[in-house]
Amino acid sequence: MSRLQQTHGLSEEQREILATVRSFVDKEILPVATELEHADAYPQRIVDGMIELGLFGLVIDEEYGGLGESLLTYALVVEELARGWMSVSGIVNTHFIVAWMISQHGTPEQKAHYLPKMAAGEIRGAFSMSEPGCGSDVSAIRTRAVPDGGDYLITGQKMWLTNGGSSHLVATLVKTDPDAGHKGMTTFLIDKTPGFGEVAPGLTIPGKIEKMGYKGVDTTEFLFDSHRVPAAKILGGTPGRGFYHMMDGVEVGRVNVAARGSGVARRAFELALDYARRRETFGRPIAEHQAVMFRLAEMATKVEAAHQMVVMAARRKDSGQRNDLEAGMAKYLASEYCKEVVEASFRIHGGYAYSKEYEIERLYREAPMLLIGEGTADIQKMIIGRRLLEG
Repeated sequence: MSRLQQTHGLSEEQREILATVRSFVDKEILPVATELEHADAYPQRIVDGMIELGLFGLVIDEEYGGLGESLLTYALVVEELARGWMSVSGIVNTHFIVAWMISQHGTPEQKAHYLPKMAAGEIRGAFSMSEPGCGSDVSAIRTRAVPDGGDYLITGQKMWLTNGGSSHLVATLVKTDPDAGHKGMTTFLIDKTPGFGEVAPGLTIPGKIEKMGYKGVDTTEFLFDSHRVPAAKILGGTPGRGFYHMMDGVEVGRVNVAARGSGVARRAFELALDYARRRETFGRPIAEHQAVMFRLAEMATKVEAAHQMVVMAARRKDSGQRNDLEAGMAKYLASEYCKEVVEASFRIHGGYAYSKEYEIERLYREAPMLLIGEGTADIQKMIIGRRLLEG
């Protein structure tokens, strides 16, 4: 087992960060994850611990108070967090995407205002593209921002915001020029207070959306009714660049959804291996039966393959190269393999897997979210196919 998901070429500092996070997961997350998940309770104590470890500022430059680490380091940290509880990795992932977008595309003033507080965990971010009438078809969004003096008035409805209630800052994609296609989209940095109800004038969050899994973290909708936003809150300062900004954020987000799939798969394999060694039938551990042994071998191979794809996609982005092909491949493969490994672990557990007393029951409900988060498998195939045809 110790040979799985090893990442070669890491610095001493990277290894220390991962060892610290792994210890945090083992001591602070795994013992309470299932109880909190069943209660759909926000893991405030775990979040406080992640703030103390500096994880909310992991990739933010040191000049803004962050650790200045690479996308690879972040992806490996996400993998460890998801191994403990996938929802915890979701809490930090949307924050990371917004911090990335501001770091890469924000004005000097936006960087100076937001990034130090985001690195300290004082401001936590979320982002919003989807709407009730469109999912993967981003160009079909209807939420509008209309100029009004030096401000904009935003009206519309957004959907599927991870951390929508608990966040302080939401990067939101809207249309500022409906006739300009993707060039008529703009990302606004929306400030709000955490909570539900009217969290800012003209901005209402009705409540949490109830889900089959991915609990603990809140998923919400946004209702805009002439919500006033200063023009200075346009990401980068120039309207019409929002689609590009969001696609850049989603690209790194896909690497980290892949990392989540890799982490959940590893946990499912760990549970299956441990159970197969302890559970006996016909006078010997079921791990010694060829059918179970073969299943474990297939699971381990998928766990390893998913991890290596995550590492490849992250390293390519860190090198400054375009990685939408690799990110799409990693997200597609890791989420599909995660589903398959979790189901195989479920089968190995037998009837006990159906009991809420066993952790695999939780993983079985969490894995499907990774099949649709940051773009479905079909969307990833479309991205991969188009890039391959470009030559």
